[in-house]
Amino acid sequence: MNSRENQLKAFDRLLTIMDELREQCPWDKKQTMETLRHLTIEETYELGDAILDGDLEEVKKELGDVLLHIVFYSKIGSETNDFDIADVCHEICEKLIHRHPHIYGDVKVENEADVKRNWENLKLKEGKKSVLEGVPKSLPALVKANRIQEKVAGVGFDWEEPNQVWEKVEEELAEFKDEVEKGDQDAMESEFGDVLFSMINYARFVNINPENALERTNKKFQKRFQYLEEKAKSLNKPLKEMTLAEMDVFWEEAKTI
Repeated sequence: MNSRENQLKAFDRLLTIMDELREQCPWDKKQTMETLRHLTIEETYELGDAILDGDLEEVKKELGDVLLHIVFYSKIGSETNDFDIADVCHEICEKLIHRHPHIYGDVKVENEADVKRNWENLKLKEGKKSVLEGVPKSLPALVKANRIQEKVAGVGFDWEEPNQVWEKVEEELAEFKDEVEKGDQDAMESEFGDVLFSMINYARFVNINPENALERTNKKFQKRFQYLEEKAKSLNKPLKEMTLAEMDVFWEEAKTI
């Protein structure tokens, strides 16, 4: 691995290139924080894909793309004299020091749960009106539900045992089934949301990241369905002309691969 000296040289090189691009490249000169925003979100998702695929070479590349965006935003901030990359680094350093009093102070903790509780309590002392303020409004609903539950658990609003959460899952399933039988579409949607929320909560209790779990299933389904498509193509038979029984044969084959 690189020495700290080489790491700093590499970061300095990136800052220099950013300066040059902002000054000389027509595309880079036109960018604003608003035009970069959707690109940053895209890069973050690409990083997430690489992590789930376990492709460390791709993770390295995507981290570079995300780092470029951080440097880009900081460069734009410096042009209006609002902040630069040093301010960004110092800001996060101060936050980390302040929120880790068990490392940089005299607070004692026993485990990870203590650390999380301290973190959320410190945020409230910093002026946050709610522990939920830190949950971005634009997060996908499944991810947002998980973060909401983690946040409130950090201040003690949580179930005591996993079996209590599972009982809640069963309760919500029963209520959803009842609304399906009644045929009330709005109530069905509301109860289905409750089922998902309770399942996400249970996943947290058994140390499963629901986003990762669902994406794993997505990828598994895609792989099997694409195998089915390939087999249909080899038979010169469109899928829509195959029976479910015929498709199921190849689906079961796909499960063994």
